[in-house]
Amino acid sequence: MNFLFIADPLAGFKTYKDSTYVMMVESARRGHGLFAMLAGDLAWRDGRVIGRLRKVELTGASPWFAEGASEWRDLAAFDAVIMRTDPPFDQAYLYATWLLEMAERQGARVFNRPQSLRDYNEKLAIARFPQFTAPTLVASDAALIRAFLAEQGDVVVKPLNAMGGAGVFRLRPHDPNLGAILETLTRNGAETIMAQRYLPEIKDGDKRILLIDGEVVPFCLARIPAEGETRGNLAAGGTGVARPLTEHDWEIARGLAPTLKQAGLLLVGLDVIGACLTEVNVTSPTCFQEITQQTGFDVAAMFVDALERNVKGGE
Repeated sequence: MNFLFIADPLAGFKTYKDSTYVMMVESARRGHGLFAMLAGDLAWRDGRVIGRLRKVELTGASPWFAEGASEWRDLAAFDAVIMRTDPPFDQAYLYATWLLEMAERQGARVFNRPQSLRDYNEKLAIARFPQFTAPTLVASDAALIRAFLAEQGDVVVKPLNAMGGAGVFRLRPHDPNLGAILETLTRNGAETIMAQRYLPEIKDGDKRILLIDGEVVPFCLARIPAEGETRGNLAAGGTGVARPLTEHDWEIARGLAPTLKQAGLLLVGLDVIGACLTEVNVTSPTCFQEITQQTGFDVAAMFVDALERNVKGGE
């Protein structure tokens, strides 16, 4: 099989922890051909969706990859197209999903499904599963957010289109920077943001639970905040500790898995703090390597198994 990865520049991968990297390693180990491109190199010409891409060979050394010559190819020519571009989910990302959806109609097999990348905003998607969420407000109106803060006493606010803890603030009613933070995040009321009740269980970790083709990876990665930090994100200095899922983790994961699989979301990362679902990550979920290294459970193999199964099922 030939797999096309739409991802950020390969030269920027941190191979010791990058999940796309181990997807590629496992795919190559099984003899699949690897190709890579940037989302910005998608195009529609003469009625077909094409991409400017390169064949990739893994070297096992530094640099870790070698690329062939750039060429334009039809996306439907590949057995699978794996969309792994990191947020922000901006206008460029939106355009990419539209082009990928057009490619699907021409026979391309795209994972995750482009329509669901749009439909499942990683923050707003929790509204589909209110039985598992903490008190939450989504708004752009500063007065409404201030009222929610006064009611809850302690909240976390964050943008709807970012990742890695970017733009996340913990607020209390008398925070001297409250006005400036809300003005900045909402762009003076022009941008909608999310506010959630602060969950003190964050000290025990922001758990990343992975779903692959509707099946639950039995271990999560608890991302524990650094000293003096509110955010557990690894990109914000958190420490990742792999743990077996708790009974309630299983309840959340199994409760969401059928709906997410039906939506064409092959890979999803659920974020859970304490007993509450806080995010549903569908763009480029990570933590494969940390879980595998600490538990021995081969997450990349489970993912490629699912990818192969879906490709063969669509033939």
